[in-house]
Amino acid sequence: MSNTRNLLIEIGTEELPPTALKRLSTAFTDGIVEGLAKAELSHGEVKSYATPRRLAVLVSDLITGQQDKEVERKGPSLKAAFDDDGNPTKAAEGFARSCGTDVNALQTVETEQGAWLVFRSRQQGRQTAELIPAIVNESLDKLPIPKRMRWGALKAEFVRPVHWLVLLFGDEVIDAEILSVQAGRETRGHRFHHPDTLYLGEPEAYAPLLESEGRVIADFNDRREAIRAQVMEAAAATGGEAIIDEDLLDEVTALVEWPVAILGNFEERFLEVPPECLISTMKSNQKYFHLLDKDGKLLPHFITISNIESSDPDKVREGNERVVRPRLSDADFFWNQDRSKRLEDHIERLKSILFQKKLGTLYDKTARVTYLAGIIADAIGGDRSHAERAAQLAKCDLMTEMVYEFPELQGIMGRYYAHHDGEHAEVAEALEEQYLPRYAGDTLPASKTGQALALADKLDTLSGIFGIGQHPTGDKDPFALRRAALGALRIVIDKGLEVDLDVLLHQAVASQEQAGIKLERDTVSEVFDFMLERLRHLYQEQGISSDAFSAVAARRPTQPLDFEQHIKAVTAFRELPEAESLAAANKRIHNILKKAEECIPQSADISKLQEPAETALAEKLAELAGKVEPLLAARDYTSALKQLAVLREPVDAFFDDVMVMVDDAELRANRLGLLNQLQGLFLRVADLSLLQG
Repeated sequence: MSNTRNLLIEIGTEELPPTALKRLSTAFTDGIVEGLAKAELSHGEVKSYATPRRLAVLVSDLITGQQDKEVERKGPSLKAAFDDDGNPTKAAEGFARSCGTDVNALQTVETEQGAWLVFRSRQQGRQTAELIPAIVNESLDKLPIPKRMRWGALKAEFVRPVHWLVLLFGDEVIDAEILSVQAGRETRGHRFHHPDTLYLGEPEAYAPLLESEGRVIADFNDRREAIRAQVMEAAAATGGEAIIDEDLLDEVTALVEWPVAILGNFEERFLEVPPECLISTMKSNQKYFHLLDKDGKLLPHFITISNIESSDPDKVREGNERVVRPRLSDADFFWNQDRSKRLEDHIERLKSILFQKKLGTLYDKTARVTYLAGIIADAIGGDRSHAERAAQLAKCDLMTEMVYEFPELQGIMGRYYAHHDGEHAEVAEALEEQYLPRYAGDTLPASKTGQALALADKLDTLSGIFGIGQHPTGDKDPFALRRAALGALRIVIDKGLEVDLDVLLHQAVASQEQAGIKLERDTVSEVFDFMLERLRHLYQEQGISSDAFSAVAARRPTQPLDFEQHIKAVTAFRELPEAESLAAANKRIHNILKKAEECIPQSADISKLQEPAETALAEKLAELAGKVEPLLAARDYTSALKQLAVLREPVDAFFDDVMVMVDDAELRANRLGLLNQLQGLFLRVADLSLLQG
């Protein structure tokens, strides 16, 4: 008889929350795997299944029982275990009793710390079937369920009522009750196509049986890809292309067990409404996939995924068309209603919307951002008047009916309404660009006005929220400050903007204080350090080593674009054959200067140097200074470090032949000054002492 079997665990429920299904399935499976590992139960492949009405795990080749193992318990030391006459002490007797034996049965073991009493026994392994219920319960208890519910008079709590439970180990049912349901070997098929139970002879028959007889595709990924294929096929029939949003695809997959794609249509008159509005209502409210033609224009069609294979698909299509029509009519109404007012008519209404209790209303924020956007526009070569106008209108679309209904359209609708009002094209585009980038890898503002507005908005939020002590902690970041900081940095660096973060942050803080806002901390320094950490993560994603970043950050360049040049220089320097030796020399110089107790001069008096090696180093420094200074001024840090790389030989010779910390105070100070001068030249680019070998 084989010592392994397959194990099937299935929790059958009422419909689970679709947006949480994948997360619940992953957590449940991980919990089972973790529990098996903790119980030292070896197994093969683990497969998870998830549908709206079930969470299941199939474990292949699970061992039928734990291995027996030797157990050793350490007791008191021999010195504490026996008195001078060799009689056992109370400590030894107590340890023996706790082990269920007497002192004579105990053994001794020699360690580096001395000799100790130990008790060795053989622990018999438990049967897997005995352990599984506890493992399942523990996994269920750890599921990320914010609010559990109870049903009927039962004490069990879960995300949804549980109606059946399968615990099948090989061909045997594990006798257990979980979530107030007795385990069995019967699963259930599709709620409508096969509402009856299905008998499971063995765990591996689970998925095939559900699909062939129960009309349920139990595997989430298989169901997901089946939906994708059906949607693409349905779209091809129209000559258009279905746009498959992966998050929507996941949600739809979590809503159905037997997916059937249905192509529907809506009236072409709705296409006069901005496509983003129609797409939002179809996706958010109806979970439909939209279609585009070859030119990227919205087509008057949609694809819905039904959970049944209807004998009359036209009825299903007509029902969906009937349901979506009022939704599209609402969007059409909002579009026409909103355009009856100009965006600027909403400015006064911003006074009624609180941005943050201590930072005032959106009207107050608009005033601050307008001031800052104008300054930034000047700094980056943009149009100040455009930037200020865009800032004045930036939050006005939040007051429109369309954005109230579809918050995800903020900025997008501002652009449409601004164009309708006859605002300058760059002003209108900036209203959408202010929110860019919205996520990692998203596009950046293309226009100078959009860049100025996006930076001003983000820096105002960062300085204000940090200033009142509401900086992010752990996973909590309600004002999305991490995203704001990273977005601002990406805009500046990727768009090549010559701006100084320290200067802009001081201006942002000044605008807060001029508005009467009391900032209780060193806001500029805190925000700068926070952004520096975001920059570290950004460079790490690009493959830049942490020590290279630290070497540059130690000099605190305040211009992100300049920081970028420093990073490139250090990265290139590390490829040079002289890099390791010079980095080590910089570490040595750093330690010597740090330990020196006297006042260190900025440079050395060459006339007072004695050894040939120190004279040669001083002369080489003087020679290089004239070559390096123009490169540093031009921010050509890469070339500057390449020039400085020739110092390796004179620096090595200096440390081989010269004693720095001599008794002669004047000579010692002069040599320290030479090292200070040498370090200062490297520090113009980075603190190379922080580079690892």
